Amino acid sequence: MKISMMLNEKKVTAEVDVDMLLLDFVRSQGCYSVKRGCETANCGLCTVFLDDKPVLSCSTLAVRADGRKVTTLEGLQEEAEEFGAFIADQGAEQCGFCNPGFIMNAIALFRENPYPSEEEIKEYLSGNLCRCSGYEGQLRGILAFLEYKKAKEQKGE
Repeated sequence: MKISMMLNEKKVTAEVDVDMLLLDFVRSQGCYSVKRGCETANCGLCTVFLDDKPVLSCSTLAVRADGRKVTTLEGLQEEAEEFGAFIADQGAEQCGFCNPGFIMNAIALFRENPYPSEEEIKEYLSGNLCRCSGYEGQLRGILAFLEYKKAKEQKGE
C-alpha cells in the first residue's frame, strides 16, 4: 500500500506492507531515536507524535499515519535540546537508550501542562522504561528544568 505523510516537516511517500508498524517505518526513514523496547506498548521507548499527540509507534500501523503529521525526536531538536541537558546533568542518561522516549513524553507533558506538579510528572511518565537509573534522575532533571524555565520567564527572556 502506498502511504504519504509529513515526517518531521518533510513529505514522505512510500510503499509499505499493510501490517508494517509505524516504528519500523520511521526507522526505515532514518529516525533512529525511535526505539524498540518491549513490543507490548508498555515502555514508552517508541513514542512519536501523531498529529502532535504522543502515540506508541510499536502498536500503531504505518498506514494509520497516511495523510497525517508524524514527529520524532529528530524533528524536535530545538525544543528538546535545552531540556535534554537537564536530564544529562542529573546523571539520568547512563546508557541513553530510554532518553528519546522520556524526552518525547516530557515535551508532550509540558505542552499539556507547562508547570506540572511532581505527582503529575510521575503519573504522566509512569509508562516509560528505564533500567539504569530508577527514574529519580529523570524526575530531578524535569524539576530542575521547570525551575529554570520559571526563572527565565520571570526575567522576561
